[in-house]
Amino acid sequence: MKFASYALVFLLLAFGAIAAEKAAAPAVDELIQKSAQAFRERRRDEAVQLATQAIELSPTNFRAAFFRGQLYARVSKPREAIADFDRALKLDPKAIDVYQQRGAEHFKLAEIKESIADFDKFLESAPQQAAQHWQRGIAYYYAGKFEEGKKQFELHQTVNPSDVENAVWHYLCTAKLKGADAARAALLPIPEDTRVPMMQIYALFAGKGTPEAVLEAANKAGRDAQFYAHLYLALFYEAQKDPAKEREHILKATGEFAMDHYMGDVARVHKQLRTLAKT
Repeated sequence: MKFASYALVFLLLAFGAIAAEKAAAPAVDELIQKSAQAFRERRRDEAVQLATQAIELSPTNFRAAFFRGQLYARVSKPREAIADFDRALKLDPKAIDVYQQRGAEHFKLAEIKESIADFDKFLESAPQQAAQHWQRGIAYYYAGKFEEGKKQFELHQTVNPSDVENAVWHYLCTAKLKGADAARAALLPIPEDTRVPMMQIYALFAGKGTPEAVLEAANKAGRDAQFYAHLYLALFYEAQKDPAKEREHILKATGEFAMDHYMGDVARVHKQLRTLAKT
């Protein structure tokens, strides 16, 4: 009889918690909407505060946890984002998009092993996305898994055949395996990439261009182009085993021409992992 009484109490408590969650749902949705609006209007601290209120109102609400994690990711707070993505996955372990986003945040922190694990977990449930997953290829490069990275970029070439960056990362993986000459001979064909200075970068890695030509084109195109020029010059010089010039260009890509996007994160991770942080 005692056991039955306790079971009834727990059952009633469970129903009460479910009812409370349902009652809170409209308010949570409203807070999330207000938070999204605040973020769009660049009131970022307010956006995070509103998302936090949503979590406090409904601690077991998956959407609130995932949403705040996305906010933290957007404001470059990867550790906080990972904590919220952890919370979201405890609430819904089958939410595969969370693995993808958590993997990206682990990468920002140069936690490469954890990043690859999350990307792999995402692709287990979404294998149709494998060809698109260039981020995993870059993570493979920094993990020293050059054969896996090479195959990833070859796969990505099937869905993105005009991307110089993909060809360059394939080159970099091949160079680590077989040397720069072999990498140049195996350079993936790129008919045209309209972004400046991508074709100049491609010519450089193909052995037909110069660093000066890359910089000249980039300097005429603006800051975004200059970032890419310095990032890929740093990577070129890494393949050429010239650490002094690699250092010179990665410091520019993470300093004067730093960008707030995924490839900007790649530059910062490169700087960290290659112990180039000291100026």
